Amino acid sequence: MKFLFGNLKFSKASVQTKFYLFFLLYFIVSALVVTAVKRQDFKTCEQSSFCKRNRAYADRLTANHSLISPYSVIQDSIIIKDGIISGDLINSENNLIFIFELHLLEIGAARVRINEKNPLKPRYDKAKDWALVQDPSYTLEYTLISSKPDVTSLSFGKERKQAVSIYHSPFRVEFLVNDVPIITLNDRGFLNIEHLRKQVAPGLVDQSNGENDKIIDDENDLDKGLWKETFNGKEDSKPNGPESIGLDISFPGFSHVYGIPEHASSLSLKETRGGDDSYSDPYRLYNLDVFEYEVDNPMALYGSIPFMMAHRKGASAAVLWLNAAETWIDITKNKEDKHRLSSLLGFGKLTPTSTSAHWISESGVIDVFAFLGPTTSDIFYQYGLLTGFTALPQSFAIAYHQCRWNYLNQEDVAEVDENFDKYDIPYDVIWLDIEHTDGKKYFTWDSVKFPTPEKMQNNIGIKGRKMVTIVDPHIKIDDNYYIYKEAKDLDIFVKEPDDRPSVFNGPEITMPKDLIHHGGWEHRNLHNIYGVAYHSATSKGLINRSNPPRRPFVLSRAFFAGSQRYGAIWTGDNFAKWDHLAIATPMLLTIGISGLPFSGADVGGFFGNPDTELLVRWYQAGAFQPFFRAHAHIDTKRREPWLFGDPYTGYIRDIIRERYALLPLWYTLFHEASTTGMPIIRPMFTVYPEDEETYAMDDQFFVGNSLLVKPIVNEGQTSTEVYFPGNEIYYDYFTHKKVHGSGKVQIEAPINKIPVFLRGGSIVPKRQRIRRSSAAMRTDPFTLLIALNKYGNATGSLYLDDGETYDYEKGHFIHLQFKFSKRKLFSKPLSLLNNDENLYAQSISSVRVERIIVLGLDLKPKHIYADCIDGSKIKRELQFGLPTTNSANVVIIKGTDLLITEEWVIDFSY
Repeated sequence: MKFLFGNLKFSKASVQTKFYLFFLLYFIVSALVVTAVKRQDFKTCEQSSFCKRNRAYADRLTANHSLISPYSVIQDSIIIKDGIISGDLINSENNLIFIFELHLLEIGAARVRINEKNPLKPRYDKAKDWALVQDPSYTLEYTLISSKPDVTSLSFGKERKQAVSIYHSPFRVEFLVNDVPIITLNDRGFLNIEHLRKQVAPGLVDQSNGENDKIIDDENDLDKGLWKETFNGKEDSKPNGPESIGLDISFPGFSHVYGIPEHASSLSLKETRGGDDSYSDPYRLYNLDVFEYEVDNPMALYGSIPFMMAHRKGASAAVLWLNAAETWIDITKNKEDKHRLSSLLGFGKLTPTSTSAHWISESGVIDVFAFLGPTTSDIFYQYGLLTGFTALPQSFAIAYHQCRWNYLNQEDVAEVDENFDKYDIPYDVIWLDIEHTDGKKYFTWDSVKFPTPEKMQNNIGIKGRKMVTIVDPHIKIDDNYYIYKEAKDLDIFVKEPDDRPSVFNGPEITMPKDLIHHGGWEHRNLHNIYGVAYHSATSKGLINRSNPPRRPFVLSRAFFAGSQRYGAIWTGDNFAKWDHLAIATPMLLTIGISGLPFSGADVGGFFGNPDTELLVRWYQAGAFQPFFRAHAHIDTKRREPWLFGDPYTGYIRDIIRERYALLPLWYTLFHEASTTGMPIIRPMFTVYPEDEETYAMDDQFFVGNSLLVKPIVNEGQTSTEVYFPGNEIYYDYFTHKKVHGSGKVQIEAPINKIPVFLRGGSIVPKRQRIRRSSAAMRTDPFTLLIALNKYGNATGSLYLDDGETYDYEKGHFIHLQFKFSKRKLFSKPLSLLNNDENLYAQSISSVRVERIIVLGLDLKPKHIYADCIDGSKIKRELQFGLPTTNSANVVIIKGTDLLITEEWVIDFSY
C-alpha cells in the first residue's frame, strides 16, 4: 500500500499552451488484486492504548457513583474580561494545574479551551491554524447573572437568549438557549488530561509534574503503551509519553446526533456502548486508506471532520472538537430523569432521551466550539463563518466526469472522447490516473503512451472539455528526478526520529506517528490535517499561477474541517455492490452537514464489475450528488456507458442529460453553499425540522429545498416507499403528475426511472438544449419549472457568473429571484451592479427565458400577459398551451423572449 500524492491538470478550450498541474490527495492500493478490507490491518479501541485507558477511566466513574470528576475551579481564579472567562483548574488526584478559557464569540457560538499551565514542553495547538479562517472575534454583549457562589453564569448575545454556567466543583460547563440546556461539557465527569512527564523506571513514582502521580507499573495492563506500543509488528515510540485528552459532551433532550465523517454508517449516529443496534467500538477519526470498506461500521476512513450536530423539535446544537490527532468518539443515549428538563422541553410526564459523546484524542489541547443554533441553518452559517464556506467551483466541475485507472494511451483517450459524441452523451472531464507518468515520477509523462500530451488536451479542449490527471503524494527516490532532488536539497522531507528521510511504512498502512515534521512536531499530533495541507497548498498554488487567477479544481480523498475552502472530495475506494450504493447517500449527507458540501461517490463502484442494473441505478443516484464522476479500478472491465447497449445506454444517457438540464439549479445551490454554508443535498430533517419522522431518515434527501430524491438501491426493485413530509403538494419531476396524500406512499420505479419529486412552492431553473459539454450551454435559453403549493405560491432563484474567474467577487454576476403569487410570476434581479456596469450581464444580454411550465394552477388562464418592469417593452400577450397527456393543472408557455437580465412580470389572468 502506498500513500499517494496527487496532481491534477486540465486543459482550457481557449489557451492550450500550458499544463495545469496540481495535487490530488488520493489514497489507492498498491496491490493490483484485492478482495476485501483487511480488518486486522486497522486498530480497534482495545488495541489503541490511549483509547483503552480513557474508556477505562469513564467506566470507573460510571460504575462507582460515589466517584466524581477530580477537576475543579480554583477559588477566586476566575477572571471575566472582554468576552473571555478564564481561570485555573486543579486535578485533585495529582494537584496539577490547568488553564481554562471560555470565549463568547460574535458568531453566536462559544469556545472552551483547556491546557496545561506549566507543561514540560508545549502541547500541539496548531490544528486551529488549518481549520479556522481566522481567530474568531469575541462578543462584548454579555451580562453577569447572579447565581450560587460555586457557579459563574453569564447571558450573552444581542437578545441575551444564550447563557453559559460554569460549575466550579466538579468542573462542568452548561450552555443554555432560552433557559433550556442544550450542550453540557463534563456532565459525566470524563474530563481527563494526561500531562506531559518524564519517563521513570517501572515501580517508581513519577513526580515530575505532580505530587501524587500513580506508580508506573509495566505489569498493569492499562500502563502498557504509555511510552511505546506495537501493532502488527511495528513499533510506535512515544518519547513524550502519554498525552491524551478526553471529555464528555452531552446534548440534553436530544435523541439524535449527526456528523463526525467519514464513516460508512447511518446519518443518525449509533450508540457504541450498549443500546439497540449499537457498535462495540467507538467511531474513529483517523485518515486511512480502507479500500473496499465495510458498510455499517464505525471504522475510520479517508477523512475526518470532528463536528457533531444534535437536533430536536425547536432546537439544534453542535460542537467542533478542534483536534488533528487520532480521535475516538463513544456515543451513549439515556433517558433523562430530571423533571426540570422534561418540563422545559415540553415533554410533560414523558422522559426525554439525551445523548452523550465521549471524545478521546491522543494528544493536543482541548479546544471545543459550541454552536447554539437555534436552527440547523444557523449552525451551518456559524460553522462557515468559523472554518470558511465552500469554494465556488468552476462550472465544469459540477458536470459529469469520466475516469478510469487508467486510460491506456492517447488513442484510447481520443476513442473514449469520440464515443461520447457518437452516442450523444455529454461529459465535461476525462481523467488519467497514475499510469500516465514516466515510471511513477509525477509531473512527467510516459512519452510512449502519451507522446504529445499538449495536442491530446487541445483536441479535448476544443469541445469545451477538460483533462484531469491524478498524481500520488509519494515522491520517487531518484537523484535524476528533479522533484526528489529539489526536495532533498531543500531538506523538506518529513524525518524519522533519527533524522533520516522518512519511510512510509508505518502501522495501519500510513505514516508512522513518531515521524518528525517541520517545527519538531510528531506526526501523531497532526495526522488528520496532513491531507488538508496538500489540498490548501495546491489550491493556492493554482490560484497564483495565472493572471487573472482562475478558480482551481482540486479533488482530495483526505479531508478535515476547513477542507471545503479548497475543493471537492469523494468517499474513496468503494465496491460495485448494492450495499455500497446504498451507503453512499448517508455518507454524503453526513459530509455535507459537516461543512463540506462538494462531495460524491465513485459511480459504479471503484472495485468490481457492476452488472447493468446496478450501473444504471448508480448513475441515477450519482446524477443527484454534488460531485458526479464514474471511476473504476485498473483490473475492472471497461464500463463506459455505450458498452452495455440499449436500453441501458439510453437509460444512462437520459440521466446524464438530466444532470446537465439541472446545472443551473446545481450552480445556484453551490453559490448558496458558498455564502451561507447550507449543504447542497440536505437530510430530510434540515428541510422539515419539526417532523420527527425525518430525524433518522437517510435513504432519501432533498436537493436544495426543491427536489425530493429517493435512490433505488436494491437489486430487482421496481417500486419504493417514499415519505412525503409537510402535508404539502408534490409533483413527479418527470411526468408532472401530482402526488396525492402525505406520509409514506408507494411509488413505481422501473429501471429507467429514479423517484424524484418537485416540492410544491418551488421554482426550478433548467436548460434543456442537448449539448456535448456544459461550456456549450453558456448562452442557452432557460426553462422555468414552477410547482405551486396548496396556496398557489412558489419561489426560486438563479445564480449565474462566468463560471471560471473571480470576477463575481467584484459584482459581475446575475442573481435572480423568482416569485409566483396571486397568479403572477415575478423575476427580480438581485445583482449588486446594474447591467451597464456588470460585465457578465452584458455578455449574456441576449439570453432569454424560452419556456415556462406551471404545475398546479387551480384554474386555466384565459390570457397570459408579460410586462417588463422598466417599461422598455410594451405589455404583450403570451401564447400558452397544455401538454397532450397528464394535462390537468399544467400550463406551458413557449417563446416568451423575456431576457434573463431584465426585471419582468407575467400575469396569468382568468
